[in-house]
Amino acid sequence: MAVTGGCYCGALRYESTGEQQFAMQCHCRECQYITGGNPNVIIVVPADGFRFTKGEPKEFARSDLEKPVRRYFCADCGTAIGSRTPSRPDSFVIKVGTLDDRSAFKPQAAIFTIDRQPYHHIPDGLPSFERRPG
Repeated sequence: MAVTGGCYCGALRYESTGEQQFAMQCHCRECQYITGGNPNVIIVVPADGFRFTKGEPKEFARSDLEKPVRRYFCADCGTAIGSRTPSRPDSFVIKVGTLDDRSAFKPQAAIFTIDRQPYHHIPDGLPSFERRPG
């Protein structure tokens, strides 16, 4: 299933042609930094099916970590598009807010709920895990 999306100002556009591997909410502290306080809502897709079709993203990875997450964002408007994580080296993590059709997002789990804040909503019945599921 192909999905498309981009940043707020339109300088970046992307497409993913691979099958979605997973959809989730992540409540970890790192995601709260990146989102401004909320859980991160993301879909995971095969990296080999993801490509930027317009513009080149800015990249960021912490230099103080041995295996940091590499984050991709628009240098013009700051929109965070997604990331590559060492825990899933063959995947690309897309932020749902950048999808053209966000209504397709159906979370399969909430992870790192150990860091969940009282104002974070987890839908009733959604499988939840204190950390990353096994």
